[in-house]
Amino acid sequence: EETTYLLLFGKLPTEEQRKNFIHILTDLEELSGAFLRDVIMKATSTNLMNSLMKSILSLYSYDENPDDVCVPNVLRQSLQLIAKMPLISVYAYQAYRHYKLDGTLMIKNPRKDYSIAENILYMLRDDGQFTELEAKVLDICLVLHAEHGGGNNSTFTTHVVTSSGTDTYSAIAASIASLKGPKHGANLKVQRMFADIMEHCSDWENKDEICEYLLKILDKQAFDHAGLIYGMGHAVYTLSDPRAVILKKFAKSLSEEKGMQKEFALYELVEREAGNLIMQKRQMFKPVCANVDFYSGFVYSMLGIPEELFTPIFAISRVSGWCSHRLEELVNAGKIIRPAYKYVGHHRPYYDINNRDCEQK
Repeated sequence: EETTYLLLFGKLPTEEQRKNFIHILTDLEELSGAFLRDVIMKATSTNLMNSLMKSILSLYSYDENPDDVCVPNVLRQSLQLIAKMPLISVYAYQAYRHYKLDGTLMIKNPRKDYSIAENILYMLRDDGQFTELEAKVLDICLVLHAEHGGGNNSTFTTHVVTSSGTDTYSAIAASIASLKGPKHGANLKVQRMFADIMEHCSDWENKDEICEYLLKILDKQAFDHAGLIYGMGHAVYTLSDPRAVILKKFAKSLSEEKGMQKEFALYELVEREAGNLIMQKRQMFKPVCANVDFYSGFVYSMLGIPEELFTPIFAISRVSGWCSHRLEELVNAGKIIRPAYKYVGHHRPYYDINNRDCEQK
């Protein structure tokens, strides 16, 4: 919540401002029964990002002033989206679990005395119970994913679409569409890669055996044959990704609470060796470090968050950044953002339709 305030207003809140801000968010943290029934529960999707986009676009119809792009109105809409997206994501998963997996349908209203992270765990779990460390770790994940100063595809999408003058719901839905793409975030790929490593390597502490299998992955002989060690490397960070450094510390603590130290040790081993292997294999001179995706999927799994919610959790966090960038674009009142395309093909003459056979010959 404090990070969201910082992104929206450019400074950390005082104690009074923090209390007022949390009060506003908790008041907005609700969805009507009609919206739940008519939007979330109908035509459920196997990909929750599609459900999230559908729901965000549908909120347009529930807004009495959806197209006004003045800053106060967009700020109001932004606060509503930040507060409602955790509910939409969890409820969409519950609908998916019920209608697609034949599971029990469980819908809980969020608690007013809980933070966003606490309410996600509360609404997701059958018994609604969680430890202090679990809530702290999920909150850290939300903070680390809220914004990325180096620039990213989904936030750039927010700027581009906002510059056209469109409404908030359309702009944020476009950003979610960008985030849905597998090239944007890879924590789910990291999880599946480690499941593959665990399956094919008998001794998770054997450095030589693990490195041999990592080389097979790089040689496109193992896992998905893409030649990538997911979670390693970043377009901006080289020596270390500070987000990954922070998350690793909390992943270690959580693994101790969950009795998963052996799995954490495997992650550490792969992180330690993979960078050098990639540099040697690709003949690179720039260091390769673990990025934030490397540990985030492992953390989500330890928290019992289903894989279907991995990317929506990212969206729940990043919407604070998207909304802040949208407000920035509106305040700057810039021109519409358009690409500068340059045609690099060969110009061809126009032929009458009766003479086109000759051209093809």
